[in-house]
Amino acid sequence: MNSLKKHHQQTYKMVLVAIFAALVVVFQSVSNVIKIGPVSITLTLIPVVLGGCLVGKKWGAALGFLFGVIVTAFCIFGIDVGGNILYVSNPIVTILLCLIKGTAAGFFATVVYECFSKRNTGMAVMLAAITAPIVNTGIFVLGMLMFYADTLVAWAGGSNVAVYILTGLAGWNFAVELIVSAVLAPTIAIIIRKIKRF
Repeated sequence: MNSLKKHHQQTYKMVLVAIFAALVVVFQSVSNVIKIGPVSITLTLIPVVLGGCLVGKKWGAALGFLFGVIVTAFCIFGIDVGGNILYVSNPIVTILLCLIKGTAAGFFATVVYECFSKRNTGMAVMLAAITAPIVNTGIFVLGMLMFYADTLVAWAGGSNVAVYILTGLAGWNFAVELIVSAVLAPTIAIIIRKIKRF
């Protein structure tokens, strides 16, 4: 009986992972279409966080890795124009940066959720939803500063690089993603509670 229950739980977990993986692919595929002004908005971190909260940090990291794979493909094939410039400049670093930032966002968001979920599910989801874009954008900006300083200077066009990062490169995109994640966090918490009842 225990073996049957364990098999059922494993199957259930794999179905959830497959659903969230499909959402990651769909959300990231339409991310260049969803814009607020010039800023592309990605909702891809939402299924990454939701999946990680429901099935654990290993799968949160895996979903984040999938997100990174799609971002990498966008850079390679020129769908992400800025990413393609970075890829042409330094292919290995660009690929690693895309994969690491996505994987880390999924992993650390899930770790934060697991640390706080026993106290308060809503707060845990909120913190996880906020953690994902912070980690994702933070690693991206750090990678840019470490490996693409000349590109940053060129893109800044003579303005202060720090100001350019905050207002042009990642600032508005990060702010919108953070707000969207925070706003959707209560809905994510409700979904998690309902799914965990099954």
